[in-house]
Amino acid sequence: MKYLFLGTLMVMVGASMVAWRWQPGAMSDRIELVWCSDDNPARREQIELFNRLYPEYQVRLDPMNATLEKVIVQSLAGVGPDLFDCYSGFQLAAYVRSGIALDCTDFLESRGIDPSSIWPCALPTFVYEGRMYGQPENVSAPAMWFNRDMFDKAGELYPQAGWTWEDFIGVAQRLTKRDARGRLEQLGFIGYWDWMSALGQWGGSIYTPEGTRSALDSPQAAEAMQFMQDLIYKYGVMPTPTEETAMASAGGWGSGTITLFGSGRGAMAVGGRWWLCILRNKAYANLRTGAVEMPRGPSARIFGVGKSTLVNVNSRQCDGALLFLEFLHSRAWGDLINHQADGLAPVIEHNYTDTYLHDPDFPDEDYNEVWRAALEDAGPQEVSPYVNGQTVDRILLVQTDLVKANLKSGPEAMRGAAKKINEAIIDQLRLDPVLRERYYREIASGALPAWDNEAEAP
Repeated sequence: MKYLFLGTLMVMVGASMVAWRWQPGAMSDRIELVWCSDDNPARREQIELFNRLYPEYQVRLDPMNATLEKVIVQSLAGVGPDLFDCYSGFQLAAYVRSGIALDCTDFLESRGIDPSSIWPCALPTFVYEGRMYGQPENVSAPAMWFNRDMFDKAGELYPQAGWTWEDFIGVAQRLTKRDARGRLEQLGFIGYWDWMSALGQWGGSIYTPEGTRSALDSPQAAEAMQFMQDLIYKYGVMPTPTEETAMASAGGWGSGTITLFGSGRGAMAVGGRWWLCILRNKAYANLRTGAVEMPRGPSARIFGVGKSTLVNVNSRQCDGALLFLEFLHSRAWGDLINHQADGLAPVIEHNYTDTYLHDPDFPDEDYNEVWRAALEDAGPQEVSPYVNGQTVDRILLVQTDLVKANLKSGPEAMRGAAKKINEAIIDQLRLDPVLRERYYREIASGALPAWDNEAEAP
């Protein structure tokens, strides 16, 4: 028996030696940087590029701990990542006020990096009260995808820049096909239900300029939401929730807007350039796509988005983390993002190249100018420092779903959302005396309060 144990021990020791020998050698002589980000396959090539340009460092992706709560708790405990992503102005405020986001302004300015070089829609994700806490990874603004084959088959002209929502409705109605029983066979337009673009184009806003009160009870917001409801129930160019459910039970719905569009279920869809990360797959090799700017409403105003990487103030590898931010601002990074179609490069000038417009590896993508033009019209998504952004998102989801289900009119839902957001602002102020003091300074300077009578004031 002892020989059995001895033999087993020797096998285990040998296996351990083999495992040790097979460890990545680079990690023994490189400084590790942990980056909490999503597990997009594009991250692999992005990380490889940094590791190649900065051979003294080795970035390791950690997608399992990338949520706001995990990053804050782990960072405060001293075991957080060196780098972590930020998706909104609300998240940035939370990271800064919790004390875990490093103020990188002096370092970035010493490298000649200024916020004016970045697309405006990304600013809320890394600039807080005039200071820079990171650098953007990519940006995106919506445009309208269309299926060239479906347009050709119907004898429809491709949509052109400057078209209107009235133009869109006519095209979408002609490309929507129903059977004798009225069931959808072909969609002229596949959501998502992009009510935020309508809000911008109709001149509406979620908040007043100072963010002290919701502005969704305005006539402009009411008209925008009613228009979105009319796309379903007046013009019939979008499926009702019931029709969505019926298509799901038939096995055709529920795969997501991108895959539905890619599989030829609909002629048009609102989306971003990052869709190409999926649409370039071999499964969609026969798909002939085009893209055009969003249809115009009363204005061309739309909202764009960005994502930034921040540095943990408690990082033990702060120098390397700051170099990663410099890398995100580089031409090498911008060219890679544009080539991968992971949105667009965050630095404005990196998108004004012939290589961006005409990538030789993807010659059929002749519409890259559309995504750039969309960003030229796109402002940042609105955020208020006086309310939890996740709470606002939940309020908006509930109210807009009621409109989509035809259980509330557009104006009713916007008034309801404004009321609940104002209540959430008041609740937040009651919990946060520092924020409340700042809020009252805004009110004293002329900003509108969230309450309609003093009895409601915090």
